Amino acid sequence: MRMKQAINFDDVRVLARKRLPRIAFDFIDGGVDGEAGLERNRAAFDRYKLLPRYLIDVANRSQAVKLFGHDYASPFGISPMGIAGFFRPGADLMLARASARFDIPYIMSSASCDSIEAAMAEAPKTTWFQIYGTRDPHITLDLVRRAKALGVRVLLMTVDTPVMGKRERNIRNGFRRPMKMTPSVILQGLSRPGWTFRYLTKGGIPTMENWRPYAPTGATANAIADLYGEQTPAPAQTWSIFEQVRKAWDGPLVVKGVMHPADALKCLELGANGIMVSNHGGRQLDSAPGSIDMLPAIADAVGGRMEVLIDSGFRRGSDVGKALCLGAKAAFFGRPAMFGVAAGGETGAGEVINIMRQEISLLMGQLGWTDLDKAGRDSLIDLLDPRTGRN
Repeated sequence: MRMKQAINFDDVRVLARKRLPRIAFDFIDGGVDGEAGLERNRAAFDRYKLLPRYLIDVANRSQAVKLFGHDYASPFGISPMGIAGFFRPGADLMLARASARFDIPYIMSSASCDSIEAAMAEAPKTTWFQIYGTRDPHITLDLVRRAKALGVRVLLMTVDTPVMGKRERNIRNGFRRPMKMTPSVILQGLSRPGWTFRYLTKGGIPTMENWRPYAPTGATANAIADLYGEQTPAPAQTWSIFEQVRKAWDGPLVVKGVMHPADALKCLELGANGIMVSNHGGRQLDSAPGSIDMLPAIADAVGGRMEVLIDSGFRRGSDVGKALCLGAKAAFFGRPAMFGVAAGGETGAGEVINIMRQEISLLMGQLGWTDLDKAGRDSLIDLLDPRTGRN
């Protein structure tokens, strides 16, 4: 099967698995601990069913959405993902260009391999930027300064990594700092010669370019990665770092990783323009609820006073439709996009985006939606709500 033959995200995952050595595939695919969180993210969508309406003229359907004052073509985007260049050199910029071509948001991670400066040069209207709190807050605030100087539209601050989750697949595969070329890793590389050839000819471990300014002049890729590991996560950070970021950033600011209604209200109180309901794709707390589980309570708590986004577990257009009905303005996904770019480069990233666009268009036709204003809780049944008569 080739990328053009992929008809859903499961197909894209299969293609990526055939291309990547296990150590790389598992880094993308894996969760933490026993990976119950990965299963819960997907199973949580089954609680909700979408209720179609018929004999409505749906010949013309628009999935356009306005986010933080700007128009985008679809109600979804690409979540931030670190070290994408490890899976394919230049992957961050490929994702940025593909997202710009389809006019959807691409959130560049501050842990990317390509720089935010390079992404903004290629896709200035659709590239957002994500940061973490760091042990040295001057680095966090300098990342904010750089984003502001570049004219980034939306800044996200991820707050759900006070400590790093136990990613057991990475431990088993030897994906840790410093990377050691064990016999197992060597055999994995030999099993995927195309990926290994590209990895070796491009210089091995890619440089985390966003962090180069904070390392000594001439620092190697390994030294820059070590610096990142020393600075993140930052377990001592509190709401004060968010307040500093809010003071330094005068554009739309989104807090990513919110899972509790009280935290959502705190974000609102301190001046956030939006939140992203997220359990980090099941990569932090394995026993956390699915993001979609918490969306209704959080959306009700903020009551339309800020924009609500969501990620973690989105694989189908129907998943996005359910999130819109429950109060989200847009949904984001990471793994499918990473699999797409790993398997097929910029073309693969575009195919992933196009699959989701097509599924949302078909869903809207089935539900009787001509635009996204039609999305609401009257288009959805909660199977755990006693008013449905089921439990």
